[in-house]
Amino acid sequence: MNTSSPKVSQKVRTAIFPVAGLGTRFLPATKATPKELLPVLDKPLLQFAMDEARDAGIERMIFVSHPSKSAIERYVHHDEELCDALRSKGKHGIADRLGKDAIDPVAEQAHFVMQPTPLGLGHAVLCAVDEVLPGPVAVILPDDLIVGQKGCLREMIEAYETGVAGHMVATMEVSRDEVSAYGVLDPDGDVEGQCMTARGMVEKPDADAAPSLQAVVGRYILDASIFDDLRQQDPGLGGEIQLTDAIAKGIERVGLCGFRFSGQRFDCGSKAGMLRATLAFAGRHDEFRSILEDHASLPLAAE
Repeated sequence: MNTSSPKVSQKVRTAIFPVAGLGTRFLPATKATPKELLPVLDKPLLQFAMDEARDAGIERMIFVSHPSKSAIERYVHHDEELCDALRSKGKHGIADRLGKDAIDPVAEQAHFVMQPTPLGLGHAVLCAVDEVLPGPVAVILPDDLIVGQKGCLREMIEAYETGVAGHMVATMEVSRDEVSAYGVLDPDGDVEGQCMTARGMVEKPDADAAPSLQAVVGRYILDASIFDDLRQQDPGLGGEIQLTDAIAKGIERVGLCGFRFSGQRFDCGSKAGMLRATLAFAGRHDEFRSILEDHASLPLAAE
């Protein structure tokens, strides 16, 4: 039984983006282009994540990257030369969009830190410790594209600021045969409403041993104590520093809550998920609907 008391509300001001992964599932495309910059139509996954953080009122974005992925830093910052060239050709709309998407150096804060060796999600979060603002931090995995009328992180922060728990993780219900691919929430009682207090999480359990069907996906809000727990965390599954293990260590002290977001999630860390996202977004635009209809009636092309 989780006996922790509700936490005093604190503002979530920092979002950490772990973007150091090498994107092996998408090779050879990711040999030169970071996975986070792969587009859904014409919008990179990272831009969706940045926009979600902005919508949630985040003040500082910290990108935990890899030395080989300098393209991410180039993408995030404003490219004045490119925008000037576009405007000189009369393409003001595109230039305006690029300026809007980029980090505003006056109104926004962007920090880059490196994770040279892939030592796990927990290690990636710990790499950001010297750059975070005081208070709880959000973690956004750009691979998990979540879209809805209200941003997932914004929903979570609104719930988090009621003081329900120190750690909050986004969850979604999956089928029994899918649970072994996820961290799974161990709820403390019945699963009702959007917020569920929990005793813990189980990393990739066997289907018949899973404590629930509430799978943890790539949005977290974490009490600042997570950094002390990560510093003391021994390597876990795969020899990596697991964020799940560090969260579990703090449950009795700060509490854990699962949050069932209202949007739709696409697993863009997989080719199938990326394709689903692309088709879903294409279906929203009249210019692509005839193409989708035509393709649906065509035989599959040989590879």
